[in-house]
Amino acid sequence: MRDFSKHKTVMIDKLSDTVLSNGDFADLDFKECVIFPGFCDVHVHFREPGFSYKETIKSGSLAAAHGGYTAVCTMPNLNPVPDSAEHLEEQLKVIKKDAVINVYPYGAITVGQKGEMLSDMDALEGRVIAFSDDGRGVQSEQLMREAMLKAKKLGKIIVAHCEDNSLLHGGYIHDGTYAKAHNHRGICSESEWKPIERDLKLAKETGCAYHVCHISCKESVELIRRAKAEGVNVTCETGPHYLILTDEDLREDGKFKMNPPLRSKDDRMALIEGIQDGTIDMIATDHAPHSAEEKSKGLSKSAFGIVGIESAFQLIYTYLVKKNIISLEKAIELLAVNPRKRFNIPFGDDCTVWKLNEKTLINPNDFLSNGKATPFENTEAFGKCMLTVCSGKTVYKSL
Repeated sequence: MRDFSKHKTVMIDKLSDTVLSNGDFADLDFKECVIFPGFCDVHVHFREPGFSYKETIKSGSLAAAHGGYTAVCTMPNLNPVPDSAEHLEEQLKVIKKDAVINVYPYGAITVGQKGEMLSDMDALEGRVIAFSDDGRGVQSEQLMREAMLKAKKLGKIIVAHCEDNSLLHGGYIHDGTYAKAHNHRGICSESEWKPIERDLKLAKETGCAYHVCHISCKESVELIRRAKAEGVNVTCETGPHYLILTDEDLREDGKFKMNPPLRSKDDRMALIEGIQDGTIDMIATDHAPHSAEEKSKGLSKSAFGIVGIESAFQLIYTYLVKKNIISLEKAIELLAVNPRKRFNIPFGDDCTVWKLNEKTLINPNDFLSNGKATPFENTEAFGKCMLTVCSGKTVYKSL
């Protein structure tokens, strides 16, 4: 069994002992398996409280464990929005009762995520991982400046969904090849990179720690690359789907609809270069489950969002590692090490064991998530999660 516990970028000791000394695993065949530190996803939507028909803390955390994740950060587009201590408490109670892995909630940047006034950041600070209005971009430059100044004072990261609403024009897929060929309304790349450009200037001005969600286009990569060279305290993420698919892979199916959308081949190549040279710090899934009905209305009318936490490692391993685009060690840095370092999330004794030579078809019916919409349905991929251990407890075990 290969053991990544001694890898220089992974500060975890005795992963093998953690697994092999646990009697629960005596019946598992570890031949040709690899032990990794538990993966960490800084961008998930577990939908509870408020939208538990889409996902719950329990189903989402079980799905995460199935995918090898032992820590996740949950976005605040909930009901109630965690914009005050009282509202956050509702979410924390469910997490304490139902989560099988470590779940770290974001606090909202603005009240109700409406972008009009700051949330009670002082009251939230000690109980949230960072601040985000994910799902909505903060449109006001002045309000974002105020948020960054407050976050800097509190020692917290601002995590931004960058989207300029004035540039959307009712679009729902990338304004590219497929949109033009099939008469769909497109979303321009500028709607993403323009707010990033604004926020990078503000981060430089304020000294705030800044993280950009789900970048999808080449301009975003270049802006962040330059900002890092200038010493701006910025990190960013992209998703597996943006590294593997393009708008030319779209079909008339809601499971291909996400925000930001799948972009062009040039954008995909820029993202790959970004993970290779360190501009992109981590891979996050933006796991965003919806009901089957909400995803059954085609590209134009389905809800934005796909699931991905149960297939992320398989896809990264199959389409990036096995194709020699990145090394396996680099994949673990992107999925486990860098997210924990940036967000100060402890490794603990968490680990996940994978059989890498196992070939499967990605089947949403096997998902533990309530959401089933993935553009990778029936895609051939390598890797099977044999077990996941969180805080010394078995949270997933292959049958």
